[in-house]
Amino acid sequence: MNIYEVKSMGTRIHGNEYVGRGIVIGKTQDESKAAIAYFIMGRSENSRNRVFEEEGKDLIIYPADESKVEDPSLIIYYPIKVTGNSTIVTNGDQTSTIYDFMQEGKSFEEALKTRAFEPDAPNLTPRISGIVNVEDGDFTYKMSILKSGDAEGSVCNRYTFDYEPIAGLGHFIHTYVCDGNPIPTFQGEPERVTIPDDIDEFYEDIWNNLDANNKISLYVRYIDLKTGETENRLINKNVRV
Repeated sequence: MNIYEVKSMGTRIHGNEYVGRGIVIGKTQDESKAAIAYFIMGRSENSRNRVFEEEGKDLIIYPADESKVEDPSLIIYYPIKVTGNSTIVTNGDQTSTIYDFMQEGKSFEEALKTRAFEPDAPNLTPRISGIVNVEDGDFTYKMSILKSGDAEGSVCNRYTFDYEPIAGLGHFIHTYVCDGNPIPTFQGEPERVTIPDDIDEFYEDIWNNLDANNKISLYVRYIDLKTGETENRLINKNVRV
């Protein structure tokens, strides 16, 4: 096994029916931009009833059809929030927890210490999070996963991965290994993936290789490390009514 093996996002996800929600963070090959991607998938009607919408620099999830909402707490949240030179990306309302803690001068890790995996037994879906900190023409990033330590959900294990960027390299963390009942939780370190210079190449590689039945929405952001300007791509399978 080559622990330094790097694959494209398309190769990582192609043919996998259900990887759940996924976060990718990395640096473009030309070293000019930080790249962030977040996608969601869904198997149930409640999970599939979602759309991404931009709200200024932030990203929010809304129900596509509010009349069909069963549990809004796991559907309506900010996947992306920006504070200063930091961009937070997560698969749940812990985005706001991290944001609030940072307003008080506290850390990413301190915020996540107050959170745990989702209360959706038997799956006990992990909470995955990332943060990009841009400074002096470059950036650093962290990724986290909060997951159950046993099948009963009696304890929460918290893992944080702290990265210095490498040209053309990103890290991909997702909630599930594949489909199942219960759904098997992501294992090990975030996977190494290529980050192309072209945002459209990256965006299309992800969207076109996510399972056609279960993919719901995708958002990609490239941050120019010199100017701080962002370029974004957003696609929803559903239309908000």
